[in-house]
Amino acid sequence: MSIRPYKPKAGKVSDERAYELIRRPIVTEKSTRGSEFGQVTFEVPVNAAKPEIKQAVERLFDVKVTAINTLLVKGKTKRFRGRPGRRSDYKKAVVTLAEGQTIDLMAGV
Repeated sequence: MSIRPYKPKAGKVSDERAYELIRRPIVTEKSTRGSEFGQVTFEVPVNAAKPEIKQAVERLFDVKVTAINTLLVKGKTKRFRGRPGRRSDYKKAVVTLAEGQTIDLMAGV
């Protein structure tokens, strides 16, 4: 029995799924520094695959994506009203855009 690498199906992402995949932009000092290199950071669902994220960003923002890097952020254990609680895990997607492409995150402000 051979073990083959996992290849997600390269189907089209619907508009509904595209809006579900891109939850919000992450605007921090570190992610803002990535904009110098044509990178934008988004929060995405934990079950999102890289090809899905790429199609969603290209569809929603009308840009060309060259690379996607993802990382899983584990939720911190914090205290809520004196009782221990845990924040949710989430996934970050660092999207590298093609040369000359930009996404204006402050357009709606």
